[in-house]
Amino acid sequence: MSPPRPLAPAFHAAARDRLRARAARAGLDGLLLTHAANIAYATGLFLSAGERPMAVWLPVEGEPILFMPGLERENAEGTGIADLRCYDEFPGPVPAILWMLDEIGRRRVGIDQLKARLLDAARARTEALDLADHGMAERIVKQPEELALTRVAATYADLFLRRLHAAAADIIGQGGTEQDLMDDAMAHAKGALTRTHRDAFAGTPMGITATVHSGPRAALPHGATLPRMPQPGETLIAGIGASLGGYHAESGATFVLGEPDAEQRHVMQAMEECDAAAQEALAAGQSCEEIDRAALDRLRAAGLSDAIRHRIGHGMGLQGHEAPWLAPGDATPTGPGMVFSSEPGVYRPGRDGWRSINTMIATEAGVEIPSRFLADTPIGARVIAL
Repeated sequence: MSPPRPLAPAFHAAARDRLRARAARAGLDGLLLTHAANIAYATGLFLSAGERPMAVWLPVEGEPILFMPGLERENAEGTGIADLRCYDEFPGPVPAILWMLDEIGRRRVGIDQLKARLLDAARARTEALDLADHGMAERIVKQPEELALTRVAATYADLFLRRLHAAAADIIGQGGTEQDLMDDAMAHAKGALTRTHRDAFAGTPMGITATVHSGPRAALPHGATLPRMPQPGETLIAGIGASLGGYHAESGATFVLGEPDAEQRHVMQAMEECDAAAQEALAAGQSCEEIDRAALDRLRAAGLSDAIRHRIGHGMGLQGHEAPWLAPGDATPTGPGMVFSSEPGVYRPGRDGWRSINTMIATEAGVEIPSRFLADTPIGARVIAL
């Protein structure tokens, strides 16, 4: 297997063509993409200009225009967009987005995001203004090159968990804390990611984020990692996100410190069935909200309704959390090329918390799971023997 590479200029050129076609179907003259992820998708430019707006104009007919603050002009090199237009500074006498609309001319324009205070002025500068995020809508279905990066990213999320599972007993036995566990696994996984891919992926986002928390504080879905020593009988939650070339994947598990009792095994089995139901519903092509319902119904059937605190999952790609959402209220149909997390969670304040995470890729044949820690580490092995 050849090593992964950053997305090539040809990928972004093809993405621009797909976005132009989407604009034409919407009856627009073009799309003004201002969200950082949409700009990266269309140009390959991964750049945060802070408070200074950037955008790319993709006309249905004609050449694209890249709009940037003047101090970032050199960063436009390599995007394949010849028409670069820069403004002096933020906030400036005319808000940058309105200046961009002036440069474009009076058109039927789609803008992916716009501050409410600029709405009236933006409407006055256009024939029609469409505020749907067409960039995100196009990004929902990933291309093979994007999925290849997702698969590799998932292996590094798994690597963190494998190190934590292997080293936790020794670290805790020496008086180690949640923070010590985090530092050790992070150094191991991020070090491997950096050594292997730093040179090839220079200039593109890559990294690992994680949380490790234990005991009653594990009942906090987004609990912080603290200098707290996990205790026998408690649960230890680890949730990991990894990215390569800008593309995200997740993996996560809950460990028991010592031999799990019957109630703990019951919760772990219910979560396993919840995750399986999410995969089955995605493979069947159910809508996002139907997948959420099918999965969480398994926790409800196990008597854990009161411990459900969140949806079953979310989309992933150029953002760690992005649309569509496996949640009530999102009726988006699912299909091949979509990437989601599956995150069964059981949270019992003052007692314990549980969460597992898999990355799911919808395929023509069903569902692919590039995160392998849970499959390779069955329930009975998710133990830290103190």
